[in-house]
Amino acid sequence: MFGFLKKSDAPAETRSEGSALGVRPSWTERLKAGLSRTRAQLGGLFGRRIDDEMLEELETTLLMADVGVDATHFLLNELKAAVRRDKLETGEQLQRVLGEILLQLIGPLEQPLDVSARKPFIIMIAGVNGSGKTTSIGKLAKHFQAQGKSVLLAAGDTFRAAAREQLAIWGERNDVTVIAQESGDAAAVIFDAVNAAKARGIDVVLADTAGRLPTQLHLMEEIAKVRRVIAKADPTAPHEVLLVLDANIGQNALAQVKAFDAAIGVTGLVVTKLDGTAKGGVIAAIARQQPKPLRFIGVGEGIDDLQPFSAREFVDALFGKA
Repeated sequence: MFGFLKKSDAPAETRSEGSALGVRPSWTERLKAGLSRTRAQLGGLFGRRIDDEMLEELETTLLMADVGVDATHFLLNELKAAVRRDKLETGEQLQRVLGEILLQLIGPLEQPLDVSARKPFIIMIAGVNGSGKTTSIGKLAKHFQAQGKSVLLAAGDTFRAAAREQLAIWGERNDVTVIAQESGDAAAVIFDAVNAAKARGIDVVLADTAGRLPTQLHLMEEIAKVRRVIAKADPTAPHEVLLVLDANIGQNALAQVKAFDAAIGVTGLVVTKLDGTAKGGVIAAIARQQPKPLRFIGVGEGIDDLQPFSAREFVDALFGKA
């Protein structure tokens, strides 16, 4: 249901006139472009009267889009009840009701992150290798700067030199200090960063951590240690623990949320790469089985391509509404 396109694969009609003229498309336009293939599939599905065959096809579409068995059954049961209750007859009516049910399902995930409660507000960021974690940190830095906040980056991924270099580049571009070490303990780097932020009156600390798989138990214990060390630097911290998820991984996202939550107490999610070939139905699966606030979603590589999640915007883009 929620398949997404790579930019290079997007049909010509999904590109705005503005982009053709060199003007960057708006966030809404980019989100709609990522969902264009899905809209085409759903448009064909809803272009007839409601019958059992149509509902079976819808079930298959939802499952193939990684909505998951639990969320798919929930959506279908709600739809069937609405068909009986409201005497729905056309696919257009069914599409409208599906949008409203989906909005009710994912709506509770929309909880914007408020960093004004503490100073410094310390955000610990985790995820598996390749999830877009380090890149997201740079985008988050820009997001908070746009709110008038001062930001400090902690290069806690001491396993990958490239990660430190990447954060250093982001920091230079955005005039943000990066605390890093050539080697050493990730917890020590972040501990130093928190103390530096206190001394300098910084508003937000973004603490990177090394990518790891939930099955790597020794690394999961290490990241739990990082969390404990942050609490030593500030007993109230971390104030937010963000887990970055690649939208392409589908149902594996549920296992990642569960494992990282057990290790470090995840308080919010960032879903990246929604502009790729992702099946964003995983958002519905998360809402149903591992509900955590979805703080941000990403639809591209640009520095402003990570934005706070809006359930209404997502549903409207899915069904092609302006």
